Amino acid sequence: MKKSWIYIGIAVVIGFYLVTMYNGLVKQKQEVKAKWSQIEVQLQRRTDLILSLVKTVKGYAKHESETLEKVVAARAKATQITVDPNKLDAESMAKMAQAQGELSQALGRLMMITEAYPDLKANENFMMLQTEISGCENRIAVERKRYNDTAKDYNASILSFPKNLFAGAFGFTEVAYYQADAGAQKAPDFEF
Repeated sequence: MKKSWIYIGIAVVIGFYLVTMYNGLVKQKQEVKAKWSQIEVQLQRRTDLILSLVKTVKGYAKHESETLEKVVAARAKATQITVDPNKLDAESMAKMAQAQGELSQALGRLMMITEAYPDLKANENFMMLQTEISGCENRIAVERKRYNDTAKDYNASILSFPKNLFAGAFGFTEVAYYQADAGAQKAPDFEF
């Protein structure tokens, strides 16, 4: 009789540990998803601002249509690529980073052509949009860092012993980090 109580006690402790571990992993996974959604919010905000900026520049720089079209095309491509928060894998993240990198490069080219239009640079709406986009880029960088920090903690948790013994069985897998596009380390070349 005494042995059965010991076995029951051990089973209760193990069961309690498994439930606690599972709930902890669920909480961490939800935190990763929440951080990812914050990146998406900032990326959407940036694409909305870019469209307003393109419309403002269009009024001043009518003969720069090729650059404007490239910005609009990069924006369209960036908005079409979405990442499922339940599948934050390296391939999905690479596609997202590439599209966002192309958009950043196109935006950089747009900013370069505005140098040729002093009236545009003095336009209050343009200056406000430029400031908003700059602030948005900073917020995106902050949210990317927060996401990567949360992903690191989650990945470390599911890979650490003894959670690694059970995480896979419960469907918890590693999430990918949001890394810059391969070309993002090199500034775009501009020819004048």
